Amino acid sequence: MDSIRAEQIHKMPQCMSEYDNLQEVLLCSPIYMEIKQIINETQKHFARENISQMKAIAQHKQLIQILKNHQVRPIMLPANDRYPEQVFTRDIGFTIGHTLFVSSMAAPVRQGEEQLLKEWAQENGFKTVSLTNGTIEGGDVLVDQTRVFVGMSKRTNPAAIHELKKELPDHDIIPIHLPPHILHLDCVMNILSHDEMLIYPEAFKKEDLHLLNMHYHLIEISEQEQFTLGPNVLSIGQKKVISLPINQETNAALTAHGYTVIEVDFSEIIKSGGSFRCCTLPIRRSSTKKASV
Repeated sequence: MDSIRAEQIHKMPQCMSEYDNLQEVLLCSPIYMEIKQIINETQKHFARENISQMKAIAQHKQLIQILKNHQVRPIMLPANDRYPEQVFTRDIGFTIGHTLFVSSMAAPVRQGEEQLLKEWAQENGFKTVSLTNGTIEGGDVLVDQTRVFVGMSKRTNPAAIHELKKELPDHDIIPIHLPPHILHLDCVMNILSHDEMLIYPEAFKKEDLHLLNMHYHLIEISEQEQFTLGPNVLSIGQKKVISLPINQETNAALTAHGYTVIEVDFSEIIKSGGSFRCCTLPIRRSSTKKASV
């Protein structure tokens, strides 16, 4: 009986923050990656040269090896040739506590990816909760214990945020307004610890910036490094952060604040508008003590 319970616990998703020790994470190969329909500002910039799938695959494999080197178990979601954006697994779902939420995708080119996530979860014994009112994508959802920030963007609307609030009555769901040119919240902010945050302040309304400043020390990112997705780092625990080598100012600021920066070239993949956080859906992070809200 105890062994059955242990197996059930192991199968249970667990994620209480953006920065606890990452144990298991869901990725998808960029084997079919291509800019087919321009759906963000970055893709508009790179649409003509498009993406070298060979380079993207090599860079993605390097990320997977780095994760393995740091005792993170990568789990691969099977790639489907119908979905050129499927490498960005973070958008199709997000883990909060012991629940794997399935997103409701806004962009037509991505609609259908949710079903593949549900099928994978079912095959692996994970229970999911599908959000079906309005649209919501995981790139707009950032978790810090019982505090959950949700970007109100072109991809995530109030109806979906309201549904998430009903599903998580014990959490403080905090909507953050985003300007139209910003794809997701994680393109302009990322929670590094219980009291530190990477942020591109120009993307925020004054009241939202004031609220964030009440809870966190804000490490600011320049406009240039926001374009190269400086905020979209991946924290793997113990103040270790995977970041792009091109974002030298961001990496220097992280180092100055005591973080170990692991630089990985992701230059081909970011042409489609997402970086390390976008390409990783945490299934399990080690738990920590709850923070007060």
